[in-house]
Amino acid sequence: MIKAVCFDLFFTLITPEYGKINNEFDLLGISREEWERYAEEPSLYRERALGTVDSEIEIIDKIAAITPFEISAAQRQKVLEARRERMRAALQNVSDDITSVLEILKKKGIQIGLISNADRIDCRYWKESKLFSFFDEAVFSCDVGLLKPDIHIYELAMRRLGVPPEICLFVGDGGSDELYGAKSAGMKTVFSEALEVKDDESRSRIMAYADHHIKNFREILSCIGE
Repeated sequence: MIKAVCFDLFFTLITPEYGKINNEFDLLGISREEWERYAEEPSLYRERALGTVDSEIEIIDKIAAITPFEISAAQRQKVLEARRERMRAALQNVSDDITSVLEILKKKGIQIGLISNADRIDCRYWKESKLFSFFDEAVFSCDVGLLKPDIHIYELAMRRLGVPPEICLFVGDGGSDELYGAKSAGMKTVFSEALEVKDDESRSRIMAYADHHIKNFREILSCIGE
């Protein structure tokens, strides 16, 4: 019987959506696609998600350093503020569907954990989030120096919750090969498309490691026997 559920954060519980104006790319006068190419460059992302780059402004400085144009100190500060605000808004604007399911899980005595690949900006406002009060433990990669799908980050979360893998469920959108990692750690897995629908190729790849597949967040309750 499931006694604990661990969630991924991004695109499972929240979506850090861009606004109509004053996004990071707007402030630099470039396209969203171009900004994300620089901001999500794999080696830079790994550094900050592991906590190697631990300063928020240094995260922006590192991104600025790989762009083919000059970004002033004033622009970098504005980009940082825009990124902070986007993450803060995502953590505040959580769907009622999600919070109602978390409330049901808590009332049933099921422990709830978070396992997230995140940098300092990503998790800055976690304790101010509508989600925070529902969670017994939150493991952020930048705090522990571990990234999904490394089996050790799942094992750490389960140790903190005090549960063995056979009674623990992991719920995620499948990014970063996270379901593979959870499965390798012995957890049951749920592939969620409640917030983001994958393309056919991605879905097929992720499903190879999913015990359950949901398209509505409330379906999690059926995965624990409800």
